[in-house]
Amino acid sequence: MTPHFTLAELTASETAERHDIDNTPTPEHLENLQRLAEFLETVKTTLGGKPVMINSAYRGPAVNEKVGGSKSSQHMIGCAADIRIPGMNPDQVCRAIIEAGLPFDQLIREFDSWTHISITNEEGSTPRGQTLIIDRAGTRPFV
Repeated sequence: MTPHFTLAELTASETAERHDIDNTPTPEHLENLQRLAEFLETVKTTLGGKPVMINSAYRGPAVNEKVGGSKSSQHMIGCAADIRIPGMNPDQVCRAIIEAGLPFDQLIREFDSWTHISITNEEGSTPRGQTLIIDRAGTRPFV
């Protein structure tokens, strides 16, 4: 897909393997994953070239349901990734991405463990730039 992000890592799912669920993206979702991989290259550059570790990216509907994902999750269409950056906590990752002005659709600090980042569902549409925190206290704006 790109120099630092492969289709295999963007579609990897322990849940799919454990439950023998096919997690193969559709051609349309592959196009989204290509855009996502290109965007993640920009994130990597913004963060000084640090490794961007993918926890989860594409999740087909059956995988998404199994992990308890949102019914409207952008993961299901190949437009979102949950990432970790060694040497940075999720708060630092979010702040760096916001300060750089990257055109993300959503940026969510989740449970102080990872960062959810997404691109728009349709190429060329305007990103929402939505920033949130999700943790045991609930969902609220990231400020």
